[in-house]
This record gives sequence, C-alpha cells and structure tokens, in this order.
Amino acid sequence: MTDAANLTDAAKATAREWIDEHMPELSAWHQRIWDLAEPAWREHESAAWYVNLLRERGFEVEAGSAGMPTAFCAEWSNGAGPRLLTYAEYDAVPGNCQSASSHLAPREGLPAEAPGHTDPHSALGISTLAGLLATQHAMREHGIPGSLRYTGEPAEKMHGSKVVHGLRGYYDNVDAIVSFHPFYMLPLCNTARLDTQCGAYYSKVYEFVCDEPETWQLTANPNSPIPASHSAARAPGANIALMQMHSASRMMQDAMLPSVGGWSLSDAILSSGQATADNLPARIARIQYSWRTPDIEMAEHVLAVLDRNAEHAAAMAHCRVNDTWIARSRPGLTNHVMTDVLYRNLEQVGAPTYGEDAIAAAQEIQRQLDIEPMAKPFLDECERLISPEDAERELREHMPAWQRNWTSDDYVEMTHYAPTVRFYISRPALKPAPGRGAYPGWVMNALGGIPAAIDPTIEVAGKTVAGTFIDLLLDSDALARAGEEFSRRSAEASLAPLLPADFEPPVELAWPEYVRDAEGKRRWLGAGALG
Repeated sequence: MTDAANLTDAAKATAREWIDEHMPELSAWHQRIWDLAEPAWREHESAAWYVNLLRERGFEVEAGSAGMPTAFCAEWSNGAGPRLLTYAEYDAVPGNCQSASSHLAPREGLPAEAPGHTDPHSALGISTLAGLLATQHAMREHGIPGSLRYTGEPAEKMHGSKVVHGLRGYYDNVDAIVSFHPFYMLPLCNTARLDTQCGAYYSKVYEFVCDEPETWQLTANPNSPIPASHSAARAPGANIALMQMHSASRMMQDAMLPSVGGWSLSDAILSSGQATADNLPARIARIQYSWRTPDIEMAEHVLAVLDRNAEHAAAMAHCRVNDTWIARSRPGLTNHVMTDVLYRNLEQVGAPTYGEDAIAAAQEIQRQLDIEPMAKPFLDECERLISPEDAERELREHMPAWQRNWTSDDYVEMTHYAPTVRFYISRPALKPAPGRGAYPGWVMNALGGIPAAIDPTIEVAGKTVAGTFIDLLLDSDALARAGEEFSRRSAEASLAPLLPADFEPPVELAWPEYVRDAEGKRRWLGAGALG
C-alpha cells in the first residue's frame, strides 16, 4: 500500500472515530434544531445556533449571507489546497408539529398547526455538520491542506436560498460540492443519484391590490359624502380576485401540461392581516403557486397560464396585480466521478442499523395504531445499500422514456457551479401492515425526532461526507476528472440562471413565524392572542 493510500485510510479512520466519540453531542444538537422547528425564511434561532457553533470551532462565518437574514457562509482553511463545500438546511413545515413520541401529539406548549420537521431537515444539517467537523479534525491531525466551506441554506421548502447564494458568488471557486438529504422516496435510499437529477422548480406570489375602490362605479350614488357608500355597489376587491385566480387555475390545471412526466402544481393562500370584519372591499390578497416539472419548457408553459389568469382575475375584481418570484431553479447536472467517489465511501461505512431502543419505539407506534408489532418494523431498504446503477434502473421504470429529470430540490442550482454529488441515507420508515395502507404522516415525523431512530442516519451520513471529502482532498486525479466532467456537462446543457443577478430574496413577505409574547414565551403566530 502506498503512502498516499495509508494517509487516506488513516485520515478516514480518524474522522470516523471523531463521529463515534461525539455521537451523544451530535444527537443533542439534532434535538435542539428539531425542537426549534422554524419555518422558511424565519429560521432565526436555528441559524444563530449554527453560526455560534461554527465560530467556536474556528470557522470564519458571515451571518446573513447574500442578504438573507437566516443564511450564513462559513469557511475554515488548513492551507492551500482544494476547497470543498457542503451545507445545512433547517427549515420546518407549518401544520406538522409532532412530538418525539409514539402517538399523535404536538410538541409541548405548541398547537398542532405549528411547524415540524418532516423530511427532516434537522437531521440533514446535523449530518453534514458531523462530516464537516470530522473532516476538519482529520485535516488537523494529519496535516492535510485545503479549505472547507459550509453554507446555511434557509427556505429549502421554497427553493429559497441556493439560487441566491449562487447568483451572489458563494459557490464560486469551489472544487466540489456534496449534497445530502435523508431518503424520501424509494429507490433513493442509501445511495447516490446517477443520471436522473431533480428537475425545474418555479414559485411565484401573485398579489392582488384594490387600492382605488372608489372608482368602481362613479355614478352609483353620486350624492354620497363618502367614497364608498354603504348603499353603493362596492368594488369586488382583492379577495374576489384571489378566488377567481384560484378557481380558474384549478379548473385549467389539466390544460396546462400533459398528464405525464410527474409534474405538480401547489398553491398556498398567504395571510395578509385583514381579519377586521369591516364592510370595505378587501384591499390586498396574496396567493403563492409552486410547480415542479421535468424541464424548463414545461415550467414556462405553466407560468404563461398562471400569468394570464392573474391578469384577468385582477381586471374582473377591479384590482391591479403584482408578482414576486420566490424561486426559479434549473434542472440538475450529474457527475459520475463524484457519484463513484461518494458511493465507495458509503460502501465502507455501510447502511444504518437500528438497535433495540429504535425497534421498541417503532413497535410502540404500531401498537398505538392497532397494528401487531413486527419483529423487524423498519423497511428492509432502510438497512441496506443500493448501488447508484441499480437505483437509476428502478427509478427509470416509473418514468416515460423522454423524461430526463424527476421531482425537484434546490440542490440542482449548486450543480451548475461545481462538480456535485447528491446522496441519500435512510431515515427511519416503517413497513406497511398488510391491508392497512400507508401510515399517518405524523409517524415519520415522530421517528425523525426519536434519537434512537434518527441517530443512525446522522452517523452514516456524517461518516460518508467525511470520507468523500478526504478522498477529494488527497486524490488530485479524481478531483481533476470531476472538474473535467463538470465542464463538459455544463457546456452541453448551456443553462444560464433563470433569475437576474440582482434578484432579491423575498424575505419581506408575511411568511408564518414564531413570536415572543410579553413574558418572552415562544408562541406560534397562528395560535391566537399573545398573553
């Protein structure tokens, strides 16, 4: 064995030992982020936690990077060498407040409509943090030169931050990127993506504003001393425009795109703070549309329909319409060299395994649901690897031959700046009981907060990130080949950013958030009066 191989093996062993020694600490860190469960663009305490910890560990950290208050960019260097990047996510989803328990219940002191970690992004961030700090430790111990960059990426559920970080240059001068996500669909469990990457994602808010209601019918009551008489015909107002937009777009959904290709369209009506029960026309109403498509052309067809519907809904209701882009992401670029390097490291680490405590927690959930507890309650796929080639083949069985990409995630923007690999480690998921169908959604959410069940994900993912980083730091040939493949695929795709360089992140919109009451107690804003 060569000296280089000896160094690589020794450094990987050092990194894995660091994670083993620090698993209790990593588990506690995860519980902290899981409990905070802050939603998109409002992850203030979660981001501050990461910033403070990284500074304590010797990283130089820019808080609020790229004009996003809950983003950050951290860097640590051990001398001239490759610069490698991974990242944290930490946004949660409103309406999914679940305790780390065996039954349906919100976390203590919060209503069910508060946010919770569904994927869970809490484990995503702590897993990559584990890999980052383990690599840093190995670099120090073995004198390995290079730099580590770590970004905090808020609002992933809206594809919010990565396009902005990319436009502002935060992924420039990076030699390779490792992207991790806890598994969320088979066959992408304990593997890495090969050729089928995530597709395009667009998200836009349409705001209807009725700011001249007095001009609706000028002759309806010309003698009234007030602009909108109680006896006059009132302008329809913003709520009517929103409902016209919502109804028309729902009715036209089948006319937007063919019923193939795995595309989807979602809508969300945003709060505008108008619960006053007044008798005036609604002045402002907002609706957000988000759509996932295999390619940009399909996304543009949906955009054209929505823009047209918004224009006419506004005209019907005596409103004007403003629109605000939330996200606009390109399909991803694959990199076989990066996939090979990462999967070799995953093979060395092995799939997660679930101990007695995790099995007991899973069995108790089954009892609560009147399911006979299983001796092996977790999906078999959670505890075994699947090669990227086999996962690719199974994935393609569900797709039309013409379709190149499937579902969406904003890691795709990173793939246009540096060689990137996307990999998945199992999160705990239960075997379905015969004749019972899928488990309630709260079950996976709860398992994501039970340490015995989620810690194996953090351990395996962290060790895989660290091993991959060490290979890329020490194997200049592999890094060069990854760069050459990136250059070739970028030239072939020729996809420029879909938003302008001066695009401003939509942080000022009225997104849901926690607040502090007069006693300093943390409350969910939708939970009612504050003290």
